[in-house]
Amino acid sequence: MDNELVELVMEDTRERMAKAIEHVKVEFANVRTGRASSSLVENLVVDYYGADTPLKQLANFSVPEPRLLVVSPFDKGAMAAIEKAISNADLGLNPSNDGVVIRLAFPALTEERRRSFVKIVKTKAEDGKVALRGVRRHARQEIENLEKEQGLSKDEVERLEKVLDKMTQDEVAVVDALLAHKEQELLEV
Repeated sequence: MDNELVELVMEDTRERMAKAIEHVKVEFANVRTGRASSSLVENLVVDYYGADTPLKQLANFSVPEPRLLVVSPFDKGAMAAIEKAISNADLGLNPSNDGVVIRLAFPALTEERRRSFVKIVKTKAEDGKVALRGVRRHARQEIENLEKEQGLSKDEVERLEKVLDKMTQDEVAVVDALLAHKEQELLEV
């Protein structure tokens, strides 16, 4: 019985940490680099005939040039709504509509803007690390509850805490690696 409960706590912890890492990846993808990327706009909510719909359900995306994103709506009637959603998103992009596709030209980033994006990314990375530590804290509380309620041995509790610490350190290292990659991407001219 004890081992099953411990395994459940550890599995839940692994899943929560994986979700935290995925969240950091999504947050990083939403920070604009000098290159065109559909991740910046694909989750924008478009008012499509009265229903709030993510843009990725309404259009295809292509990147014919490094600084150009082409949005090809499935329904040409949604062009105006898509264009309005992109304009209202305050991304610093001006959509140009030719009646068939919407083109988004990504302007080159200034050095100052790149530095401000690096600060934003560092903040998002720190938020991810805080989330991972919160998952670890929650798992420790669960283990302490098992110790009280199920009579888990002190040695087993110590072993599990070491495993949790190692797991947390590994995931924090993943966040650091993602941060280093995103920083390099942002500072690349």
